[in-house]
Amino acid sequence: MSEEIIKSIERLKAEKNAVIMVHNYQSPEVQDLGDYVGDSLGLAQIATETDADVIVSCGVYFMAETASMLCQDKTILIPDANAGCDMANMITPFQLEALKKEHPDAVVVTYVNSTAQIKAMSDICCTSANAVQVVNSIPREREVIFIPDRNLGRYVADKLGRDNIIFYDQGFCPVHDRMLLQYAVRARHEYPTAKMCLHPEGRLDVLKTADMVGSTTGILNYCKESAAKEFIIGTEIGILHRLRQENPGKKFYPLLPIADCPSMKLSSPEKIMLCLENMEVEVRVDPETAAKGVKAIDRMLEVSS
Repeated sequence: MSEEIIKSIERLKAEKNAVIMVHNYQSPEVQDLGDYVGDSLGLAQIATETDADVIVSCGVYFMAETASMLCQDKTILIPDANAGCDMANMITPFQLEALKKEHPDAVVVTYVNSTAQIKAMSDICCTSANAVQVVNSIPREREVIFIPDRNLGRYVADKLGRDNIIFYDQGFCPVHDRMLLQYAVRARHEYPTAKMCLHPEGRLDVLKTADMVGSTTGILNYCKESAAKEFIIGTEIGILHRLRQENPGKKFYPLLPIADCPSMKLSSPEKIMLCLENMEVEVRVDPETAAKGVKAIDRMLEVSS
């Protein structure tokens, strides 16, 4: 990364009263530019607290949408509008409407990895960190439609022992879904003293082999606090940069070295500079959709606070 680009970004941030918010899965050079680095909901919450006028959201599109929903008075920019989320795009309003008609009394629980339109059609949102808590807050006799991630839904159902959760079988994260049991077995053999930390977007049979299952923030905290010196990390490999930065005396091995999300890597220092220079691409969710979606997010925060 050139010093000239860094200086240009700093100058533009000062001129525009802007901050750069970066997801844990972004490339190392983008993470190093971030004013804030974290998970999707954590970044959205920080967005509501900052006094910046402009937020550059370095992640995927739904994250910028969530920031816009929560911060209607701010300008939300994304460095590359093609940075979509495969999972978020796997369910459409039409498909959710069909599910709701099939199960009219069900509570719709929506993972934050979803589009603004889907959030607006939901009863309550959840994150990978609080999904179990959110579903547990719903009376056990009520059916639950859990979208869009079938793997996170099955993990929640298994943890709570609930058999009335309706999964959306077409929804999953391609990066986590290709982490198969055979890779966990191999990693255990190669690194027998390492703790295995897995993200709950993974397959249930793989999650059952873990020492801990948690969100990116949960994994970061666990590895920092653990006395162990070696860790197998089962999530998108972008998180390894921060893990190694924060734990210089420890070793981290990816469960799957090719666990790389192409969309998460579309941001770059050059694109961030151009994004601030040209004030595009702007992401703005219309007020009506935003208001409905924020209700579902607020319900989640009430349950998990």
